[in-house]
Amino acid sequence: MKIINKQIHVIIRGRVIGVSYRAWTKTQADSLGLFGFVKNVDNHVEAIFQGNERKINSMLRLLKLGPPAARVEKITIIPKENKELFNGFKIKK
Repeated sequence: MKIINKQIHVIIRGRVIGVSYRAWTKTQADSLGLFGFVKNVDNHVEAIFQGNERKINSMLRLLKLGPPAARVEKITIIPKENKELFNGFKIKK
């Protein structure tokens, strides 16, 4: 049984569309053992991350860097209640 300590909704703005940001985010989230999803929304990327606080904080540091072709200008973090438990980390269309 997985124990989820924290869930956040993240909005990433900048040059994050068309630079493999979603695939890169999935790779990073998988390596940290986080759950949730990432998706493109209009001209930005949004993601939900579930996991322990330390791993989520590590993910937030990575999101600021992004893949090589990305340029992250702003990250908005919205704390969320754990209303849904995700199975793994997915890329949504």
